Amino acid sequence: MVKICCIGAGYVGGPTMAVIALKCPEIQVAVVDISVPRISAWNSDTLPIYEPGLDEVVKKCREKNLLFSSDVEKYVSEADIVFVSVNTPTKTQGLGAGKAADLTYWESAARMIADVSKSNKIVVEKSTVPVKTAEAIEKILTHNSKGINFQILSNPEFLAEGTAIQDLFEPDRVLIGGRETPEGQKAIKALRDVYAHWVPMDRIICTNLWSAELSKLAANAFLAQRISSVNAMSALCEATGADVSQVSHAVGKDTRIGPKFLNASVGFGGSCFQKDILNLVYICECNGLPEVANYWKQVIKVNDYQKTRFVNRIVSSMFNTVSGKKIAILGFAFKKDTGDTRETPAIDVCKGLLGDKAMLSIYDPQVSEEQIQRDLSMNKFDWDHPVHLQPTSPSSMKQVSVVWDAYAATKDAHGICILTEWDEFKTLDYQKIYDNMQKPAFVFDGRNIVDVAKLREIGFIVYSIGKPLDEWLKDMPAVA
Repeated sequence: MVKICCIGAGYVGGPTMAVIALKCPEIQVAVVDISVPRISAWNSDTLPIYEPGLDEVVKKCREKNLLFSSDVEKYVSEADIVFVSVNTPTKTQGLGAGKAADLTYWESAARMIADVSKSNKIVVEKSTVPVKTAEAIEKILTHNSKGINFQILSNPEFLAEGTAIQDLFEPDRVLIGGRETPEGQKAIKALRDVYAHWVPMDRIICTNLWSAELSKLAANAFLAQRISSVNAMSALCEATGADVSQVSHAVGKDTRIGPKFLNASVGFGGSCFQKDILNLVYICECNGLPEVANYWKQVIKVNDYQKTRFVNRIVSSMFNTVSGKKIAILGFAFKKDTGDTRETPAIDVCKGLLGDKAMLSIYDPQVSEEQIQRDLSMNKFDWDHPVHLQPTSPSSMKQVSVVWDAYAATKDAHGICILTEWDEFKTLDYQKIYDNMQKPAFVFDGRNIVDVAKLREIGFIVYSIGKPLDEWLKDMPAVA
């Protein structure tokens, strides 16, 4: 029986291994993590992450051929294939600070694998890592091998949160990179055979190691670039009276471009886009390609500009101050159908409003109060370290309250900011909300999900990104 072990029980490791266990009942799959609370949650009725469909998959396989354990060394030593899905945060100090990936957790995982292994192993990079990481890992394993043969493969994930289980069931492609040696090709085939249980062979792409590593960074950079492109257009739409939804619809009809990732918003978030582009920038700089580095830097600059522009719209619309005013924040996760808040635009928007002394009332159906408080008090990139290494959240930030109902959040508020496109925000009773708000009542739609005409009819002053401006807003500056 083939035995698989995955180090890291997070957003990638947990769902990926659960689906492999479901689709390959003859393979024994272990997910290990040093965090005992996280493993306990995976073994409980309340999983540590929210992802539609995940619950059912885990419960079908758990205690059969899928197990979660904090006994890392035992299951790593027994495995034939070891997936490594640990954090690769952006460095906050030293060489490459603010751009380069911190491979501390990866290196310690590699040293532990070398230390406990008693048989040959295929080691699979599952975390997003910089190009040439495999080479570094290979050196660590080889120099500590004690005669054991290790083959390194790159198998990057292409999961979108909110649809991760569907993405695993029916992936656009599975990418496996390995050495172009007989041993390397044999290792690629072994992993390909696992995925071939349910993925058509023409969707399993086999490449060299460096192509697989770079393809992941490139894919995320291209997707983020599309979002920044349409967001840059949204600013121009507001200035000219065009409607960004109509523009993106027309552009997306071109089959060479397509309609996906052309929705204007307050900005992109999530654990990968910014981190991966910064990583790409650093690699370009290290390889003497400053022009290429600057090109990708601009994608992040436009994303930051979009968030700043949104905050400035709010403040300038509300008589140039939000000091002491209650602002309802609807949605804190970076997108709907996930509880993930990593790099969510809501953090920067909330911090911008708090900087002007606003009183925030926050509601998100999947994000806990503790998580929101921690996110708003954390330094940049701290979020991507394991929870036990993150700063504890303050007992309470005086200007922030977290509520569990959109109507409580908006009661007596001066303005509403919609920052996540949860479906429930489209069907709220906005007349009831308007009646219970301070006047004039403002709605700042960062996701373009409300019926602007209907809300204006009720009496709201509405700002919707990239849409023709409300008369109230026309003479007010978009940037400070």
